[in-house]
Amino acid sequence: MTKGRDTKPHIGIFGRRNNGKSSLINALTGQETAIVSDVAGTTTDPVKKSIEIAGIGPAVVIDTAGIDDSGELGQKRILRSKEMLKLIDLAILVIAENIFDEPEKGLIADFKKHEVPFIVIHNKSDLHKAGEEFLTVIRDRYSVPVIDFSAKYPLNIDDLIIAIRETMPESAYRKRPLVGDLISYGDVVLLITPIDIEAPEGRMILPQMQVIRDVLDHDGIAVVCKEREVDAFIRKMDPKPALVITDSQVFPKADAAVPKNIPLTSFSIVLARQKGDFDNYLKGTPYIAKLKDGDRVLILESCSHHVSCDDIGRVKIPRWLSNFTGKKLEFTVVAGLDRIPGEMKEYSMVIQCGGCMITRKQLINRLKPAVDAGVPVTNYGMAIAYVHGIYNRAIAPFGLKGENVDYL
Repeated sequence: MTKGRDTKPHIGIFGRRNNGKSSLINALTGQETAIVSDVAGTTTDPVKKSIEIAGIGPAVVIDTAGIDDSGELGQKRILRSKEMLKLIDLAILVIAENIFDEPEKGLIADFKKHEVPFIVIHNKSDLHKAGEEFLTVIRDRYSVPVIDFSAKYPLNIDDLIIAIRETMPESAYRKRPLVGDLISYGDVVLLITPIDIEAPEGRMILPQMQVIRDVLDHDGIAVVCKEREVDAFIRKMDPKPALVITDSQVFPKADAAVPKNIPLTSFSIVLARQKGDFDNYLKGTPYIAKLKDGDRVLILESCSHHVSCDDIGRVKIPRWLSNFTGKKLEFTVVAGLDRIPGEMKEYSMVIQCGGCMITRKQLINRLKPAVDAGVPVTNYGMAIAYVHGIYNRAIAPFGLKGENVDYL
């Protein structure tokens, strides 16, 4: 499944068929963005809509199939809708006609299982106004906002927006700086960006653009060059850079060219600290040295892309790991948010890309099965630094020192 690859906060709309989930999306956007029909089951698969929410900014709303869908196909639709719980930052449960029973209770249990905050909307209040006692029981039982609402006549839309804004985790829309907390006013940050076969035509890749913007947002000076110019350029630079960030693929060249007294790390590692499972990456990376013949390594890419003859995830990382360990390893690559083949415990290690195309919630949930199963996890940049003997230097800018961790 590749739905959900977007760094904006995600809101999932859940509820029974014909409770007005699509109408609620139209009320939120102020336009007819979702198909509305009196026929139950009009929405059959999760559908994404982009909206703007005051106080949060751009967001993605996911319209799902009814949780009371019937038949074999209906059960598949329900399962697919529940898969969205791994992608969203906030859920809205839509009820109507003062009905709140086992389907709703089961869905709330799923929200809690996936640690998804939620609010409850009693829709169609123009036809069936919610009883105050009915609303109070739900509020008291679950300690969440419950709003009597009419998507047809959304007079209290502001109450809904306020509830969304107050319930949405702040981490979903206010990102931790990539490097802003590592630099001071006027500091120069040197960015090493190879232009090779994998570089997109006429533009920079997303992590490079994100770091440039973050440096500028924090009153730093971003200087960009290719790896071939680094050595000569640093000798000329005055003042010297306060931080150097390199593409992980040229870590060895950057390590040799950048004086040891200048902090050095990679785009992938700063992304890992901002939105990845950084603590588990630190714990899991040294396990690379413990890999044995026949071990299976799972490589997770967050996006689908054209695969070149020297692809980082499918070619270079497997080659580097095999050369470093001297072992015959098996590699499985999964792109986007597709299902992982087999059982997680069949894998000896998981290596996740930087995750620039997905949210932190999606990335953490992607790795959760491995973490729960005790399978070591790391990311592209940290794994590459480790196999090239640069790991301690690459994490030092964050005040960290590598350590060996034994896995059972």
